[in-house]
This record gives sequence, structure tokens and C-alpha cells, in this order.
Amino acid sequence: MAMLETLRNSMRLPGLRNRLLFTALMLVVLRVGAHIPVPGIKIDVVQAIFNKGGLLGLVDLFSGGAFKAFAIFALSVTPYINSSIIVQLLTIVIPKWEEMQKEGEEGRKKLQEYTRYGTVVLALVQAFGTGIYLKNSGAFINNTWATLIVIMISLTAGSAFLMWLGEMITERGIGNGISLIIFAGIVARVPSATVTLFDMLRVGQINIFQVVLIAILAVVLIGLVVLITEGVRKIPVEYAKRVVGKRVYGGQRTHIPMKINQAGVIPVIFAQSLLFLPQTIATYVPTSRFAQIVGQYLSGTSAWFWVLNAVFIVFFAYFYTAVTFNPEEIADNMKKNGGFVPGYRPGRATADYLARISERLTLVGALFLAALTVLPIIIINATGIQQAYLGGTALLIVVGVALETMKQIEAQLVMRHYQGFMRS
Repeated sequence: MAMLETLRNSMRLPGLRNRLLFTALMLVVLRVGAHIPVPGIKIDVVQAIFNKGGLLGLVDLFSGGAFKAFAIFALSVTPYINSSIIVQLLTIVIPKWEEMQKEGEEGRKKLQEYTRYGTVVLALVQAFGTGIYLKNSGAFINNTWATLIVIMISLTAGSAFLMWLGEMITERGIGNGISLIIFAGIVARVPSATVTLFDMLRVGQINIFQVVLIAILAVVLIGLVVLITEGVRKIPVEYAKRVVGKRVYGGQRTHIPMKINQAGVIPVIFAQSLLFLPQTIATYVPTSRFAQIVGQYLSGTSAWFWVLNAVFIVFFAYFYTAVTFNPEEIADNMKKNGGFVPGYRPGRATADYLARISERLTLVGALFLAALTVLPIIIINATGIQQAYLGGTALLIVVGVALETMKQIEAQLVMRHYQGFMRS
């Protein structure tokens, strides 16, 4: 009842109602585009390629089935994510870009512009590689270069449109647009996956024990994701009393909430997107030694793929936390306002303490993310439940994005004195 009352309260607020309706409308547009096929392709040949398994199934997971249907949104937001990774890494290498990042809103807008250009370039490269792969596989209706150009334009335009769609959702809707696009793609596959699971149960390919095991595994993983995502360490902060004129300021106690998983689902998305790159490059030279190595070590069933996935998750967790969390800035702001952490001198000592706590929390969060992504694959292979849909990666994204979106709705409601979804 409380949930229904909260939803009613949300729809009573014109601003929040418009944001929710705009987000829903954009997600409908997303699902419509996921069913518009690219011209000139034999869909049955594409389906046969996917039935062989491998990494393409993971690529299709992010696109919500659009890649398997070879729709105009087949590339999803993967080029945008890869472009974002490249731009963020280059801000460390290029001093001018680092200055832009510190300039504020104008500098970030310029970097965002570079990200958009990079998205188009990477989409063209990925579309060309995908087209060449399908051309060599006999998936073209007319095996000509004109067909390849049409495919490249269609896929690149679809990816650029999704980039714009995500930015519009972030600006005018609720939640992070890019994350919601990936979220919607994963959730859209749940009904068909559920039907497939019960069909397999009906014909005897799996038994009821395996279905129950899948359900229990999903519930446990969801609980762990929520626990780590919401877990925080509260750093106590005290403010000294200050007399300004005839008024006394300060003299209060508060805390800095430092999350265990400060990076959210970003490391998982970044790691998966980065691992898709070698597969894309291999499509240029399908008969080369490089393509053979990629097929052997970076397929979705390879242990090396999941080991590298875990390593990249840990790396991006530290990287993203270092970009978003600045202990020196927090310590300086506390010092300016007369605040201090009990037992530590204001300034450098406080910054070192916050950095040390952040590193420890990030290590725990990163290892958890890596384990949660890899362990379901190990369990599925060990128990023989190869068709389990709810893997760690999907759950991390779905639960993480859902929680962040709920928090944004919560904040809108609290500002207007309505009770939100989550009670303290």
C-alpha cells in the first residue's frame, strides 16, 4: 500500500509526472527501434550465427535482443561507453583535457562534445567490422559494397540516436539515461527467457530442482547487490563553534557517508564494453591468428574472459572512484568551515585518512563486483544450468540502476514533503 501511495504522490506532482512520462515514452521508442531490422540482411543467417553461442550472446544482452534481430539499435550504447572510457583515460594523459575537467560546467561540456564525436567514429568502426563479418558469413541479401555502406549508416545512426536519447532522459527524465537504456534492454528479455525456461522444463531438458536453484540464486544475488550498493561507512565530522557578530555558528556533529561501492555499476559496464573490442577487431580478419586467439580466449565460455572481466572491474572501480572522489577537496572544504574528523588534524592529515578509507572500501566493493559477476557463471557451469538468464552482470546493472532511479524519485518527493519509497 505504501508503494502505491508513493506512486500516486509521484503522479500528483506536475514536474515529476512529466519526467516519469517522458522517460517512459523514450523507453517505448527504444523498444520500437529494437524491432526495426537493418535492410539487406538475411535474419535467418544471423540467427544461425547466434545459435552457435559465444560472446555475441553477451553483446546481445546489452542491446535487449536488438543485435540478434539485427535491428537499427544493434550496437546499443556500446560505442558511447567505449568513447567515454577513452575520453576519461585521456584526461589523465592530456594536461589540457585535465584542465577542462576542472574548469566546471563549460569544460565538461567540451569533453562531452569530444565523447560524442568519438561515439560516431567508434560506431562506424564497429559497424564496418560487423558488416564485414556478416558479409563473409553469407548474411547479405545482395553481396555488394553498397549493402555494407547501408548497414554502416544504419547502425551508426542508430547508435548516435541512442546516445541522444540517453542524454535527453538524463536531462528531462528520471535517472541516468545511458544506464536506463541498458537496464531496459536487459529487462525486456526477461519474459522471453522465462518462457524458454519453462518450455525446457516441460520437455524435460531441465528439472524442477534446477529451476528452483535458479530462483534461489537470483534472490540471493539480488540481496547481496542491495546490501553492498546501500552499504556505507559513516565518517564522523565535528564543527567547532564560531562567533560571527552576535551569532554563534557550528558546534554540531555530522558525518560523511562513504559508500562501499562508490562506482555503482559503472565498472561492470566499462569492463564488458572493453572486452567487446577485441571481438569487433577480430571480425576484420576472421581467418587471422588474432581472430583465432580471440575466439579461444575471449569467448563467453572461456575462463580467461571472466578472469579478465574481473580484473577490469577492479581496475575501473578504482579508476572511477579516483575520478569522482577527491579527499583533498573534501578536507579543504571541511577546514574552511571549521570542521574536522575527531583524532585527525584538519587539512593534509584528514585528506590522507579519507583517501585510506576510500581505498579500503573500494577494494571491498571492487572484489564484490568481480566475484558477483564471475561466480554465477561458475555455479551455472558446475550445476549444468547453462540456460540461466539472471547472471551476475545483468543483476548488478538491473538492481543498481533501479536503486539509483528510485533514489532520484525519492529526492523529488522529499523536497515536496511526500513520503518516498524507502523509509529511514
